[in-house]
Amino acid sequence: MSRIRPYALAATTAAALLATALTPTAGAAGRPTRAAALADAAAILAERAGSLGLGPGQETTVRDVVIDADGGRHIRYDRTYRELPVLGGDFVLHVTPDGAYEGADRATTAPISLPSVTPALPAPEAADAAANALRALHPGEALKRLTAKPELVVDALHGAPRLAWRTRAAALDERGNPVARTVLTDARSGARIDAWDTLETAAGDGRSLYGGTVPLQTTPTGSSYALKDPTRGGTYTGDAANQVDLCLLGTLCVTRAPATVLTDADNHWGDGTTADRASAAVDAQYGTNVTWDYFKARHGRAGIAGDGKGSYNRVHYGNRYNNAFWDDSCFCMTYGDGDGTTFGPLVSLDVAGHEMSHGVTSKTANLTYTGESGGLNEATSDIFGTLVEFHAANPRDPGDWLIGEKIVRPGFGRGALRYMDRPSKDGDSPDCWSPTVATLDVHYSSGIGNHFAYLLAEGSGARTINGVAHNSPTCDGSSVTGIGRAKLGAIWYRALTVYMTSSTTYAGARKATLDAARDLYGTDSAEYRAVGAAWRAVGVN
Repeated sequence: MSRIRPYALAATTAAALLATALTPTAGAAGRPTRAAALADAAAILAERAGSLGLGPGQETTVRDVVIDADGGRHIRYDRTYRELPVLGGDFVLHVTPDGAYEGADRATTAPISLPSVTPALPAPEAADAAANALRALHPGEALKRLTAKPELVVDALHGAPRLAWRTRAAALDERGNPVARTVLTDARSGARIDAWDTLETAAGDGRSLYGGTVPLQTTPTGSSYALKDPTRGGTYTGDAANQVDLCLLGTLCVTRAPATVLTDADNHWGDGTTADRASAAVDAQYGTNVTWDYFKARHGRAGIAGDGKGSYNRVHYGNRYNNAFWDDSCFCMTYGDGDGTTFGPLVSLDVAGHEMSHGVTSKTANLTYTGESGGLNEATSDIFGTLVEFHAANPRDPGDWLIGEKIVRPGFGRGALRYMDRPSKDGDSPDCWSPTVATLDVHYSSGIGNHFAYLLAEGSGARTINGVAHNSPTCDGSSVTGIGRAKLGAIWYRALTVYMTSSTTYAGARKATLDAARDLYGTDSAEYRAVGAAWRAVGVN
């Protein structure tokens, strides 16, 4: 779910101590195993099912486990009701180092009990409604291979829990590129509840398009080399040959665009121009490598899912495709070549970091891609994509707080997709929170989270960072002192993986980041106070 879409794309010691505190090997001898953590959690769930809202007909599955250096653990669950997925049913159980119940964060506290799970609205009608919603987003176009697949769910994200159809509609546009929309429909009345984009978008050694000559770890295969990194979970890159997927996105594909690993005879990849198709592949593989390294070095996370397994990339996807996206169904990233007028190939470092971070979000808080939670989802990818860029310290693409500045062309009309120091510079994103933020496209409502992150890391006012002028105002006229990028990343990562849930709003993100800052630095710390000041400075109190 790549969430950059065309035109919407929208101190050393302290850092070392922080990495040690969060790394899975720190204090490992006295920490519980994953199995022991799950056993303690299961006992707590059985004892406290009622107080946690786990009534008859409900089952839970574990999505993620975080074990702190002191032995505290945080187990994230998804929920079903009478075998139906519960949207907003997720929760995080917090357990003390000695295995006792400490608390829980729940996406919803509403009781889940329905009189029936038999829909009044037939599935074909829900499918038609979703198909029409997708057509409405592409007026005048003859969409091809349009499919819509309804799935019965319990919606606990939008008020009182109710039976609903979640329908994923997908098609090919007139260029043959994929378009998709998910529509949530009341399964009794037929009323639309919500809708959101299904695609989550943004883009030896090798000569890349954007990062110069970069190192690559490859795999010898006979007399040649494969663009597959055995040191990073087997991550690899393939050429999609300008094909697209023939499937309903998020489900099993009938035909998936190829991603056979690229090979090279001398282990020197690309020529740094679009004339050599391997150049874009170098950028994609490099972006994957740096993102892996960032999450491992800073947060102790091995790979997107935290299980040490690599993902893969597909480059040269579609026809002049102005997009890049992460897709959970294939655990892969896909990059278009751009149309050459507004965008070039969407394989820049911050886009790669953005896309892979969507995968991290999906494996942790799974922030719903609509309303304020959707804005937080996008902001999370912008934050980590930016921190990946700084972590790389590549002189050809130095870190800044602009998103996608390498891929935009003069026809785009501005120098970046988004500006985290002052989001309103893009003409669409707000700098300050208001009740209308939830109604915005998620690529714009992300501005609140992006603005907070910049202020927390760098502070308010004007400054030049790696040759790029930045100037961040505050909404309340205050002056904010930044605490640095490493501490921002540590606080946001812990908030995402330990405290946020699928329904978290900006007010909830404020609480989650304050809780994270408390855990890491204490409530009397400058870091804790800075988190509160940065949220106030963007209007979240």
